[in-house]
Amino acid sequence: MLRTIPFLALFAVAAISQASVSADGPNLIVIMTDDMGYADVGFNGCQDIPTPHIDSIAAAGVKFTSGYVAYSVCGPSRASFITGRYGQRFGFERNPQYRTGDDRMGLPRSEKTLATTLKQVGYHSGIIGKWHLGATEKLHPLNRGFDEFYGHLGGGHTYFPENLTIRNSYEATNESESYRTWIMKNHEPVSPRKYLTDDFSDEAVSFIKRNQNRPFFLFLSYNAPHTPLQASPKYLARFSQIKDQKRRTYAAMVSAVDDGVGRVLEALKEHQIAQNTLVFFLSDNGGIPIKNASNNAPLRGHKGTAWEGGFRVPFAAMWPAGFPKGATFDHPVSSLDIFATITALAEAPTDLERPLDGVNLTPYLNGTRSDAPHVGIFLRKFDQGVRAVRSGDHKLVVFENSGQQSLHNLKDDIGEANNLAEREPEIRNRLGSLWEDWNRTNVEPAFPGLLMAKSDRKKQGRSAKRQKKNKSSSEGKNAEYWKNRFFELNPEADTDQDGQLSWPEYKAAKGKNKKQDDGTKNQ
Repeated sequence: MLRTIPFLALFAVAAISQASVSADGPNLIVIMTDDMGYADVGFNGCQDIPTPHIDSIAAAGVKFTSGYVAYSVCGPSRASFITGRYGQRFGFERNPQYRTGDDRMGLPRSEKTLATTLKQVGYHSGIIGKWHLGATEKLHPLNRGFDEFYGHLGGGHTYFPENLTIRNSYEATNESESYRTWIMKNHEPVSPRKYLTDDFSDEAVSFIKRNQNRPFFLFLSYNAPHTPLQASPKYLARFSQIKDQKRRTYAAMVSAVDDGVGRVLEALKEHQIAQNTLVFFLSDNGGIPIKNASNNAPLRGHKGTAWEGGFRVPFAAMWPAGFPKGATFDHPVSSLDIFATITALAEAPTDLERPLDGVNLTPYLNGTRSDAPHVGIFLRKFDQGVRAVRSGDHKLVVFENSGQQSLHNLKDDIGEANNLAEREPEIRNRLGSLWEDWNRTNVEPAFPGLLMAKSDRKKQGRSAKRQKKNKSSSEGKNAEYWKNRFFELNPEADTDQDGQLSWPEYKAAKGKNKKQDDGTKNQ
């Protein structure tokens, strides 16, 4: 697979690395957005949302064209990143419910975080923004290796300060209420200050200023552009030409993030620590166009699916002292690799009983190695009975309930439109075996997820409606059969991700693309 990394640039980087990198490892900043579309950054071809500061990371470093996260929804993706291990290894395969008294509902304490690991070699760690790895005191970031926390415990948040009406985060009783809590600074609630994305950017700049003289790890975990779609007039004014209200607000939210990224990068320069700071930018999963008007083109699918649009994301990294400048890397890489890369550079010992699934990317980027970092990129969606594996150019998606298998050559068919499963049985079987080998040490989900709570409420409501209507005609049964059959083959049509396909969802999915029925026209 082609990797367009210039030879001369690599030679220069190697010289710089030997001369400039101190005995201490580099600082690490991971900037993670939430539900951002693959095509919603300039370095992936976005036309209607300028992202100059985000793009500058790719321009000054490496653009990863096949950058993946370890899961296609927020919580498991973030749990995998922060541990360097697939969440299926330790039962984190669902978005946790917001339960302030249930220590099961989050990242198991048996797992070590990146912050805990880096602390062994003197790093000071902070997280700003979204946590989503447990809402109890025991699972709080400061009890998981972090030294500073400024953010919210749940999976999302409202953006305007006037809507933050619950002072104590531990008094929120469910996910909806958690969106309205005050922001936590360490363990204390902070009075609402400003538009949330700007508030998080302010805190990131402050963190850099306060910790410039010691090695640090900053996880800048924006909840934007996750719903609710809310943007301040300052950012909305930049996109008056976008007529679709959802897309306009989404663009404004992305622009607010880009401004924040610019301020972070400027702070590194101001304090003269940019040279030896490793900065990663990525989204926690793909966009979900029907909800936030994001754009995953040319990928098929969206957040929550096993198609590329679910977990292939905007992904770039820069490290002036050690990575080439202006390079493109086409081999698949993973968010899991961030943990492995920084711990190798910092010489931080990792837990041998819980081996990392990521790899150190440095030798692949500085020219020491020319092979692919990964034998495979894997996904298992336990509740939906869906599995996926990418190896080299090929990707296999299997729907266990129906037995349907979908094989694609992503080099020629990035949109996963042409199924090669019957024509390429050897490749199909090889990828299937790779997935089985990977899955052998995985465990079942350790806690009931957020969608289960929603699904239970919806089922109760639907059951009551069915009793009233008492529809039992053969015509109705036949229609239900075809709806369920469609759901088996097109799980991404379940846009609210409650594990069932409602009639509005079915009709919407059928209407979007009669030819493929895959929702790609909404990307």
